[in-house]
Amino acid sequence: MDYQIFETKERLLADNAAAAAQTRARTRQSGALLVNLMGSPGAGKTSTLLQLIRLLGDKYTVGVMEADVDSDVDAKTIAHTGTRVIQLHTAGLCHMDADMTARGLDAMGIEGLDIIFLENIGNLVCPAEFEVGADIRMMLLSVPEGDDKPLKYPLMFTVSDVLLINKIDTVPIFDFDLDKARARVKALNESMEIFPVSAKTGEGFAAVAALLREKIEQRRALR
Repeated sequence: MDYQIFETKERLLADNAAAAAQTRARTRQSGALLVNLMGSPGAGKTSTLLQLIRLLGDKYTVGVMEADVDSDVDAKTIAHTGTRVIQLHTAGLCHMDADMTARGLDAMGIEGLDIIFLENIGNLVCPAEFEVGADIRMMLLSVPEGDDKPLKYPLMFTVSDVLLINKIDTVPIFDFDLDKARARVKALNESMEIFPVSAKTGEGFAAVAALLREKIEQRRALR
């Protein structure tokens, strides 16, 4: 008996990639830079956004999409800064995909925004597999998680463009080797830009903000 084998995941990823390309073209046309911020629960994603809003918000208009399975805790935190923000609920899904991101952009509105951050679901697995149409894929690795995470979750470190090693103020407390972490990341992704930071003290964020300013200005030049 003849039958067909249909690889559903491959089709799903292909459809998602096409939708991501549409979102990328849309934000490019509007002049906004879209950053997909990924990391484990508790890595410091929302605190990182607060630091970046503080450093970028004086010159640029920032938008934030907060994705969570439930609750609006993070959106409330961002809203206190006066930043345009929307809370996205994934109804149990462990990641954002391109269609969900596009719907979030529709609901929030992107007019007049220079940079948009999507705080993805706290997870080092699923978000790495699904493009959302971002211009920059930025991930967090916090010191308490350990310097071996690139060995355990290689795809996330392979597909990301920028790595923030957060909570470096806690290095004396935890058994974390910055040199080992760098080497393990570079073995997977030689072009990864790595910034040791502390969202608590603000250390290291000036360099991250400088990188984003450069990218925003490049995007503005295309308007």
